[in-house]
Amino acid sequence: QREFTQKKTFTSWINSILAKHTPPSVISDLYTDIQQGHLLLDLLEVLSGQHLPREKGFNTFQCRSNIENALAFLKSRSLKLINIHVADIIEGKPSIVLGLIWTIIFHFHIEELARTLACTYNQPSLDCSSAVDCSPKASRSAKKSAKIKERWKISATKALLLWAKEQCSLHGSINVTDFKSSWRSGLPFLAIIQTLRPGLVDLEKAKARSNKENLKEAFRIAELELNIPRLLEPEDVDIMNPDEKSIMTYVAQFLQYSRNLPESEEDMQEKVREAMSWLAAQEKKLAKLLIDTENETYYQKYKEMMSFIEAFNQGKNPFLPVLSSKRSEAELSEGQKQMREEWDKLISQINEWKVKLDQMLPSPLDSIEAWLQEVEHLQAEDLPDLQDPFKAIFVFREIIVMFKGLMDCFDSHLDTLQSFKNKDEKNMPLVLPEKLEEMKRRLFSNIRFTNSNAFLEYHYGLCSAIANEVMLKLNIWDMKYGTKESVESLLENW
Repeated sequence: QREFTQKKTFTSWINSILAKHTPPSVISDLYTDIQQGHLLLDLLEVLSGQHLPREKGFNTFQCRSNIENALAFLKSRSLKLINIHVADIIEGKPSIVLGLIWTIIFHFHIEELARTLACTYNQPSLDCSSAVDCSPKASRSAKKSAKIKERWKISATKALLLWAKEQCSLHGSINVTDFKSSWRSGLPFLAIIQTLRPGLVDLEKAKARSNKENLKEAFRIAELELNIPRLLEPEDVDIMNPDEKSIMTYVAQFLQYSRNLPESEEDMQEKVREAMSWLAAQEKKLAKLLIDTENETYYQKYKEMMSFIEAFNQGKNPFLPVLSSKRSEAELSEGQKQMREEWDKLISQINEWKVKLDQMLPSPLDSIEAWLQEVEHLQAEDLPDLQDPFKAIFVFREIIVMFKGLMDCFDSHLDTLQSFKNKDEKNMPLVLPEKLEEMKRRLFSNIRFTNSNAFLEYHYGLCSAIANEVMLKLNIWDMKYGTKESVESLLENW
């Protein structure tokens, strides 16, 4: 059921994009039509705005070359294509094809849209594992770090969910907590439509209708009034466990619609001026606070930082529409570009303050904090590229050894943290209880409970790399030596 829903949803989404290609093209059967590579390149050209190299013919060699060009382009955009190979796409393997299309949807559709919400939902946080970079400029520099890229992927999904929750919260008790069963009633879809285009739906009447009736009505209105392609059917959503990826793909189209709503240039300029004034005041406030707390205890410094960040996150609410401008970098005015630079500068200063405070933790908490960060950074790194399996084997082995070495310290750090006496010689607290709780939460949630998954992922990658290398050698040896016995001997020696 899940595979069937994804195929239908992804096909509809692709066709809505291919309609913008010159000349327009259409996919009838996702698994077979993608095998030639032409439609895949058409899709990427529309999404990226770039002209991609291709072979014009349809023989096996030309189709393979087109798919290779498409995958090479995706890798150039720093997308992870784990276990997605040309041969599997040519064969039309459902799981591989759906995995590839989802990677494309997430990067070009959901991630790009959610990036416009970054300043709204990525707030300065006391949690070390939170990344506060949230501008297009910051996102470009983040490509240099797999760590930040992985965190942004998580926050892209979260930002889309928070946006949906925000639209629904304006209409009473309609709440969404995920991209699954929360949407089954159809009310969240109708609530979002009502927020974007007031007067199109009657939510009170909707609450008395069945799930299927609400879903049917929501999809109809979205298609007719908002020009949002109908990617889903009521029976796809009104089930026990709807497909998360299909719902995310559809919901992202409503965010796309809100992004395209017209905005007065004069109003925007006034908002930019107000935001710039607020940012300047916050920067002065932060600079004064750093001077005033220079000789304070760690406890007092951390307390002041918590107060500042709490006030900062509350104070920026009136400026969220302009801070989270839905325009791309090229569309920004000089004032908006300057505002984003000031925002990035302030967030960077807050992050630097947080890093310095982490380094000032009393012993042995300072070493535990450093260990936590090291493990979190390792967990967030991109997996090696399996296109070079022999090199990937060695990288995987190094990662596993590093991870095992770090996890050998888990029990001792846990014991130390739990037995830490948070009192100085004057019986005053050394560290805010909130900081200790944050460290414990990261130790359990981010590390202990993801430990097995991380090992499985690394070992799975290692096995995949070995399998790829074996297949590569078998293909070479089979052509060169030709006999089963000689190949078996070479393989055994290797």
